[in-house]
Amino acid sequence: MVGSTVMAGGGVEVTRVGGRWRVTRPWPRLLRPVLHSYAGYWEAAASPYRVRLVPTGRAVVVISLGEPFARIRRLGDAGPSSQVTGSLVAGLEDGARVCDHPGGQEAIRLELTPLGAYRLFAVPMSELTNRVVELRDVLGPDAGVLVERLAATSDWGARFDLLDLALSARLARGPRPAPEVTHAWRLLSRAGGAVPVGRIAAEVGWSQGHLIRRYTEQVGLTPKMSARVLRFHRAMGLLTRDGANLAEVTAACGFYDQAHLNREFRALAGTTPGRTAAARVTEGALAL
Repeated sequence: MVGSTVMAGGGVEVTRVGGRWRVTRPWPRLLRPVLHSYAGYWEAAASPYRVRLVPTGRAVVVISLGEPFARIRRLGDAGPSSQVTGSLVAGLEDGARVCDHPGGQEAIRLELTPLGAYRLFAVPMSELTNRVVELRDVLGPDAGVLVERLAATSDWGARFDLLDLALSARLARGPRPAPEVTHAWRLLSRAGGAVPVGRIAAEVGWSQGHLIRRYTEQVGLTPKMSARVLRFHRAMGLLTRDGANLAEVTAACGFYDQAHLNREFRALAGTTPGRTAAARVTEGALAL
């Protein structure tokens, strides 16, 4: 439930969203092509919670300015949970992840396009697939200094200024994705995943094998898995709208039938379309 919005000066906007406050400001021009979301937030009342993060086709950065997540694990994974103690980077996922938080969270969260993340992180995105790692393990020791400076001020305008400068500088010197991979991602994302890999390879002028290798390196998922995730993410967005119709969503997103839709939701999110439609969804997370 969204409450009132307050303008805090300098273009900073503060909005009550459920049990938290969300802080935003217009993004710098250089960052706009690589971002899906960029916001600060803090809890209105500190209380433990659990969310399920589902695949979105985006990379995530969480800069923790308060309490960090207590436990992060892949759904159904019996192994140890990710040992992340503070700010984190999450690569692209092909399955759901459950996160537990003790309460008292204050953070800045960014959702990046995969090729924007490739430029910003300056590592092959395939190395981060289905992984959650410490921010400093990707951005180096300077990340710790940046987080300390962000935490040292309570002024959100100043926080965004610091982070805008750091992100813009890193992005400017980051590696450039191959034009063919950029075009392949654009084709898939604009079509919601409804483009055959063979057609993409033909359009960019590469063999399918070469496309799969280069695309997976720079995006983090294979073209086929990207298509599945993008189709799922589009369906999830449609299902959570008021008056959503399951049959219409099935047809609009290119699923063969509702059984196919159900299988994909169970495989990628560990839930059903019906439960997703009834859940509260915030920035790729289902409240549990």
